[in-house]
Amino acid sequence: MTVKHKTYNVLVIDDDPIIRNVVRSYLKDKVNVFAVETPSTGFRIIENKEIDLLITDFKLPEMDGLKVLEKVKKEYPHIEVIMISSSTDMNTVIGALRNGAADYCKKPFDASTLWLSIERTRKFAKLQDKLSNEVVKNKMLKEEVEREIGIQLIGKSQGLEQVKTQMKLVAETPDTSVLLIGESGTGKEIIARGIHALSNRLNELFGAVNMSAIPESLFESEFFGHKKGSFTGAIADKAGWFESANRGTLFLDEIGEMPMSLQVKLLRVLEDRKYTKVGTQDSKAYDIRIISATNKSVEELTAGKEFRLDLFHRIGAFVIHIPPLRDRRSDIPLLVDYFMKNIAKRLGKSVKKIHADVYSVLDNYAFPGNIRELRNMVERAVIMSQDGTIQAKHFFLPASQVESNTNINETVFDLKELEKQTIIRALKKVDYNKSEAAKLLNLEWNALYRRIQKYGIDLEN
Repeated sequence: MTVKHKTYNVLVIDDDPIIRNVVRSYLKDKVNVFAVETPSTGFRIIENKEIDLLITDFKLPEMDGLKVLEKVKKEYPHIEVIMISSSTDMNTVIGALRNGAADYCKKPFDASTLWLSIERTRKFAKLQDKLSNEVVKNKMLKEEVEREIGIQLIGKSQGLEQVKTQMKLVAETPDTSVLLIGESGTGKEIIARGIHALSNRLNELFGAVNMSAIPESLFESEFFGHKKGSFTGAIADKAGWFESANRGTLFLDEIGEMPMSLQVKLLRVLEDRKYTKVGTQDSKAYDIRIISATNKSVEELTAGKEFRLDLFHRIGAFVIHIPPLRDRRSDIPLLVDYFMKNIAKRLGKSVKKIHADVYSVLDNYAFPGNIRELRNMVERAVIMSQDGTIQAKHFFLPASQVESNTNINETVFDLKELEKQTIIRALKKVDYNKSEAAKLLNLEWNALYRRIQKYGIDLEN
């Protein structure tokens, strides 16, 4: 079967009949040529034919070539334009290229010069189409990622509102580094994406790297890129994260798990604001906002045992503490409702109601896995539901993580007093080691410290 290729149509506008005939004779065996004297005739052809390329003189009756170029690019942007002129004025050339012309040919020209210009223009058009397709695909990919991961923060608790305020404030800065501290599952990547979306970098790349998963031998290649042949296995040039995410945001997740040897390398490139691709000698500057995340406390990061203090100060210009879900229980109903609707829609199930006993069950759960764990619980409940309602029986909670009032005076109903006594008992159990007590209570050390201050617990006595 013979494949029929699309005819390439070229329109020539020139008031010189000799030029029209010369161009027609040069191109007639390769493309389909329409040659006319005036712009008005040319635009009638454009309206009725699928023109791929316009070759137009600068000096024309009715309007000059720049006006023709401007009208074509405004009304028929898919048509590429080559300007031709006998003028040697560089302002003419610059004006044509700035207004969207793909190429410029000076009269007189021979067949090879004209055809070379057309070939360059066709390649340029293909690259433009490829770029446009990539932009569309990247936009679709970005929207898909945002649908899957989300950048919306669900909840109205005081702790979350503080996080939202801090996100907006730091997003307004040009490139201030951000350190997100929070337990696993609290939504650190969502917050990082939110900062990116609120900033003037939102149309650039958001790159996310799990720092604990990068082998030491591949660190330079992954972050700085490499040239073909620079080491065994480098079969092609590769762009590293500092090149790919330039002008955007780079999210360094689990940064607290980085080996000391890699911390030194990262610190150097963050201080210099430059990187050198493996296999080259030239340093390149980058413009990236660095957002890091860890589930370690500030005390652990600044102790200097497993994390460099100078690196902490480099990445932690602006620290945001993300509260665990157990410290923002008022957000649980909103999160359950949000997850239920989105998961039911994705799974194609008609689940629209949440039984009241669900919240009483979840309110006594410690959520060691935080929001990620809650989302998985809701997905299981949606799958289990057969009558359109999520019920408490659809949630299977580990008994070890369900809060109990055992050994607490059952005649006391003051929640603040119960919390205070629970903290005191935890402190006694670990000989008043605040770090160990925080772990026992499933709290961040700073959250425990705030409660100790709030309840006036005297540790010395």
